[in-house]
Amino acid sequence: MLSRTAANLYWTGRYVERADFLSRLLDATARLAALPTTYGGDPAAWSGVLAAAGAAEAFAAAQGEASEAAVVRFLTVDPANPSAICTCVEHARGNARAVRTGLTREAWEAINAAWHEVQRLRQQDPVKAEVREFTEAVQRAVAAFDGAAQRTMLRDDAYWFLQLGAAVERADNTARLLDVKYHLLLPKDEPVGGSLDYFQWSTILRTVSAATAYRWVYRDAIKPWLVADLLIFNDRMPRSLACCYDTVVELLDYLSAGTGRRGPAHRLASRIQLQLRESGVEQVFASGLHEFIEAFIVDNNRLGVAIAEQFAF
Repeated sequence: MLSRTAANLYWTGRYVERADFLSRLLDATARLAALPTTYGGDPAAWSGVLAAAGAAEAFAAAQGEASEAAVVRFLTVDPANPSAICTCVEHARGNARAVRTGLTREAWEAINAAWHEVQRLRQQDPVKAEVREFTEAVQRAVAAFDGAAQRTMLRDDAYWFLQLGAAVERADNTARLLDVKYHLLLPKDEPVGGSLDYFQWSTILRTVSAATAYRWVYRDAIKPWLVADLLIFNDRMPRSLACCYDTVVELLDYLSAGTGRRGPAHRLASRIQLQLRESGVEQVFASGLHEFIEAFIVDNNRLGVAIAEQFAF
């Protein structure tokens, strides 16, 4: 496969995953911000969503104060934000269009339909319109593309590069979400285990569609260390760091099968996978969750660079 084709497919996967994550993040934040303060409502929720999206600095430079209206617009339709949901879908469609022959008709029609849906939503003001309507429409469009790709694409390099991009992006999103909650969201005068703390951890579970999984696995009230265990180490949880890296290593193995050679990306991904398998939540909390997540994000970014270099993107 040509390196340019591989890059287009890889970035299609990343942009689709990013659009899905941002829509889930906005939906969960809107629910949290709507609660009365006495029941866990968080007045700083919209600042937190910018941090989780990695857009705090860009927003401050362009907008200033993090009001609900400004944050929602910035993360959904603002052309000044390169990671806005609409921009992500446009980039995903542009990359997919460049490799149209590498996708099945169903997969292409799904991503093209997602783009048309986003263009329709873009004509509305997502603040005046129901934010949930916007985010649910994006999630449906992304699910349609994922389903079409999984059900119709041949298991070859095209499919593997598409899924590799999604897995790397998903790991980054989960890690940032955990780090923002633990390190930034809870105000200094709020107790750990209080109502605000509880609803913030609940919001994280909703953002990654893990609330039901949490109840099935732990059968306990929501506790920070158990949420962290689920989203870092539980390899049965699709958005956990462990599951993402099991997928990354498997996909890199598939891609190397034709040559029989493993490159720098394989070695780095295998090292991260081994670290996740040999660590535990007690060890992570003892040494610092923020430090662990920060190191993981750095390694995940290094893996992205290594993949680009190994496959000459």
